[in-house]
Amino acid sequence: MPRYHSSPPAPTEPSRVGVLLVNLGSPSEPTPAGVRRFLAEMLSDPRLIELPRALWLPVLHGVILRVRPRRSARLYRKIWMAEGSPLLVHARRLAQALGTALADQIEGRAAVEIGMCYGEPSVAAGLQALRSKGAKRIIVLPLYPQYAGVTTASVFDHLATELARWRSVPELRFINDYHDESLYIDALKASVLEHWERNGRSQQLLMSFHSMPKRLFENGDPYYHRCRHTAELLAGALALEEKEWSLSFQSRFGYEEWLQPYTADVLRQRASEGIRRLTVICPGFSLDCLESLEEIAITGRESFLESGGEELDYIAALNDRSDHVKVLSNLILRNAN
Repeated sequence: MPRYHSSPPAPTEPSRVGVLLVNLGSPSEPTPAGVRRFLAEMLSDPRLIELPRALWLPVLHGVILRVRPRRSARLYRKIWMAEGSPLLVHARRLAQALGTALADQIEGRAAVEIGMCYGEPSVAAGLQALRSKGAKRIIVLPLYPQYAGVTTASVFDHLATELARWRSVPELRFINDYHDESLYIDALKASVLEHWERNGRSQQLLMSFHSMPKRLFENGDPYYHRCRHTAELLAGALALEEKEWSLSFQSRFGYEEWLQPYTADVLRQRASEGIRRLTVICPGFSLDCLESLEEIAITGRESFLESGGEELDYIAALNDRSDHVKVLSNLILRNAN
């Protein structure tokens, strides 16, 4: 087998600008077997689990992959859509909308593909699809607004692994963060205001971000500061007073200390403090997925109500909203020339 993949024949039309939208990924099916395959791939990534392999892999294969897939499969079934995994469904819709928007601004020379770090379609498959369409310049956009080593840098690792096998490497642009882009804050603001206009305004807005082990922050990962900056910008755009919003972190895994306060604790605390109606938005999730749809909109709501709250409203991720498409197309166009 040759070490490097040869490039396909050059297309007759002018070279195209390729756009690769990257996210975490999802199981192919909401079954224990499907979830097990997905978790085995994801939790084997040293970017996500910074532990010695000799210590971690026996725990992963001997304990976690024997117990967690069945429970997670039940959760995925609660949110599964007719077309498949919500994250993949929304990613495909976003890619299609973005392709349409860019065609009007790059004279039809843009090709947009999606790639997932774990599961299918993979980052490698997305890159190969762009190459087959004649993309000589590829703009890689991880759909993580706030940079983190466990997410954004993992995308870079997957790119490097695939491109290390290419004989002809394309010109690359890598967009690693957009947590403070004004259009992004505007889109978040619009989603909140539209939700309040339809459903009425609650007593407080909770901004919940995915958490990470505290030791990563202590070792220099900028993620926490990116999240706080986004939250402060959104609160300012909405003209919220200090008591009208708060910040929390969700999706803790394992037993070590993670970024706090934990969303699960905050939901119970707000109910016990007399907050009867709470609105939750997850600005770090560009696409709705298990963590937003099940952990917040279902389990989080149940916890809030059981603790004395009366109503929890979840504001959907930006997904394929037109203002989200505008955010991303603006980022891409700045890197397309």
